[in-house]
Amino acid sequence: MERVRRYCVVLTVVLLPLLCSAQLDKIVIPAGTPEDQALQAISSEQDGQKKITMYEDFLNKFASNPAAVAYGNWQVSQYYQGAGDLQKAVSYGDKALAGAPHNLDIIVSQASLAQQMKDNAKLMEYASKGGQTYNSISKQPKPDGMSDQDFAKKVEEEKAAAKNSYEFLETSAFNAIADEKDAKARMSYIDHFTAAFPDSRFQEQVAQYAMYTLGPGQLNDPSRLVAFGEKTLATNPNSVPALLLLSNSYADESKPGAISKAILYSQKVIELSKANAPDADRSRKLSAGVAHSTMGYALMKQDKTAAAVTELKAATGLLKGQDDVAYATALYRLGYAYAKLNRVEEARNVLNEAVQIAGPVQQPSRDLLAKVNTARAKGK
Repeated sequence: MERVRRYCVVLTVVLLPLLCSAQLDKIVIPAGTPEDQALQAISSEQDGQKKITMYEDFLNKFASNPAAVAYGNWQVSQYYQGAGDLQKAVSYGDKALAGAPHNLDIIVSQASLAQQMKDNAKLMEYASKGGQTYNSISKQPKPDGMSDQDFAKKVEEEKAAAKNSYEFLETSAFNAIADEKDAKARMSYIDHFTAAFPDSRFQEQVAQYAMYTLGPGQLNDPSRLVAFGEKTLATNPNSVPALLLLSNSYADESKPGAISKAILYSQKVIELSKANAPDADRSRKLSAGVAHSTMGYALMKQDKTAAAVTELKAATGLLKGQDDVAYATALYRLGYAYAKLNRVEEARNVLNEAVQIAGPVQQPSRDLLAKVNTARAKGK
């Protein structure tokens, strides 16, 4: 009987393609063995409950055969999945995985169950295991007597056969990150994802989630944000989200060189965005506007207030109608810069607009406007 690789005649049809493509840990039950005969009998049984009882007997009888135990548990898991008992399906699947921990097909099966149960933590556990299993294909030792060329071909063939499983796990794990509402859990998923899928096609999006999660309003961990952002730029120097987040983070730092980096990264975003080009869309204008706003803020910290005004006026021009919070922030900063230059009327005009925009900058704008009005009254 051809099954679980070449030995596959009487196994259930739905499992045939999975078993015949198993990677790394391969479940092999040779034809003609007592295990094979027992599986043929189980396969012939049409009653589901009787089949489960027969599988339980099979597991007890062949408990000393790891391949038989892994396969038997997997079959029971799939039965319970079909019956809608997902908890039992996961339990038996975990037993199967314990017997064949590097079998991508079982890992995919378990990830599918976790996805069905909306259990992101378990899904990430299985996906990470699957990603690491796939990556281990390239790290396997070369068999004795095999040429380098044949070994390279073998590795590529194994990776090609496992690619669909890998991409399913990669996509499922990314969706779990995107779906997770808890910042701490999301960052844990991101750490597992980046280790298991180091060259992911979702690398840029995951980096954005990481920097958002580590930023203000979430975990508020500036040092980790900077480390993750710089790592992202090492891979993709033109990552606009990374450049924006890092420039903003550096602008708030007091370390030597931080302000210069904030300006440098802001300038790069402005260059990359080409916001004045005829085809510039909202995203490019928003990115450039935020970069001008950050650069203006950084220049003020260098006491280059006149230069800051130029940047902040450019920011307000790009951000108006694009994003209320970003626009209000730029207005507040511009009002502050005008006030520093004692251009009181211009400061009042800008801040009077800022106080009309609901959001986190509204109250600071009111406070600053009150100070500007007091200074104006004293000036009179």
